[in-house]
Amino acid sequence: MNTHVASSVEGLPFSFSRLDALMDEAGLDVLIATSKHNVGYLLGGYKFIFFSTMDAIGHSRYLPVFVYVRENVEKTLYVGNKMEGQENEVHPFWVPNFQPVAWGSVDSMEAALDHLKKAGVSSVRIGIEPSFMPVNSYNALAGVFGDANIVDATGVFERLRAIKTEEELALLKQASERITEAMQATIRGSNAGDTKQEIIERLRREETNRGLQFEYCLLTLGSSHNRASSQQAWAQGEVLSIDSGGNLCGYIGDICRMGVLGEPDAELEDLLAEVETVQQAAFSKVAPGISGGEMIDYGREVLAQQTNSQCTDFFAHGMGLISHEAPFLMTNHPVAYEGVDADNPLEKGMVISVETTMLHPRRGFIKLEDTVAVADDGFELFGTEGRGWNRR
Repeated sequence: MNTHVASSVEGLPFSFSRLDALMDEAGLDVLIATSKHNVGYLLGGYKFIFFSTMDAIGHSRYLPVFVYVRENVEKTLYVGNKMEGQENEVHPFWVPNFQPVAWGSVDSMEAALDHLKKAGVSSVRIGIEPSFMPVNSYNALAGVFGDANIVDATGVFERLRAIKTEEELALLKQASERITEAMQATIRGSNAGDTKQEIIERLRREETNRGLQFEYCLLTLGSSHNRASSQQAWAQGEVLSIDSGGNLCGYIGDICRMGVLGEPDAELEDLLAEVETVQQAAFSKVAPGISGGEMIDYGREVLAQQTNSQCTDFFAHGMGLISHEAPFLMTNHPVAYEGVDADNPLEKGMVISVETTMLHPRRGFIKLEDTVAVADDGFELFGTEGRGWNRR
């Protein structure tokens, strides 16, 4: 490893030995990342601000390309937009080969392919991200490496990201805490007659003021189960369900909390207690060595014992740079993927979102969603505030 690389990779959230092992297991010689989340991860937490929330420019789009050759760090390449040369001047990228030459999805891929040819890479097995590679980029790749075996490497990236470092866990914890703070401030700042649209905009400002990039807000008022933004107004005595994701340095906090305009009556207290009982049951099965499926099964078992089980749903999914990442614990519930990790033991550093949702026919949408990290001897709950009824 050359001096530049050796002095710059200590802060990366992954090890090259683990990456090499995952590639070897998948039979890959070259890995090409083209999604912004995986490129940023491999670069150590980088996001180009100009394309932070958009991709399209001119007739094409921003397509960062990260190329890694197994067991050969010196051949690592990052192809960025032409403006990213200035980013490198301020905070140099760790990669030994950096080319700020691209304005679109074809020229960025052509630069990566030219690099591979000059590096002596020929007939190989290449792993890509099919869901994040435009067809014209793929055609450029296939045109140069027509004799190569080009395969889906999405699983390699997912396994690499599954175990979070202490730095990553800290970001996820901060993101969750800031979201819960923003939610409580939003509920306190809302009044009778405020519309869903106004409340969502208030939450966006509260999250932004706390250094988060606002991702979304799913909001219900009263007996409605519809979480879309609208002109529906909050009325005295009605419940409010506020579910939001906020992004901190690329890592997503995903939380749901409940509010009520006035004082919750006994029935509301009981309904939220049912949801909380299922949540706590799931938490109790989060620890290293316990399978994710055991956690899911116990949550479902406890849910079945609740009075309103017929209108309540429980599920859990991995969290990190994206919502719903490894570990994958359930099949097509609700997102379309296989629960391939259900039988595998949970490992320290994994992060899981646990959700229990009641669609009560009279009282409305009652839900708690929490972010949980697998710790040494159990779990750590992120963003613990506001888990009861938040009164306004």
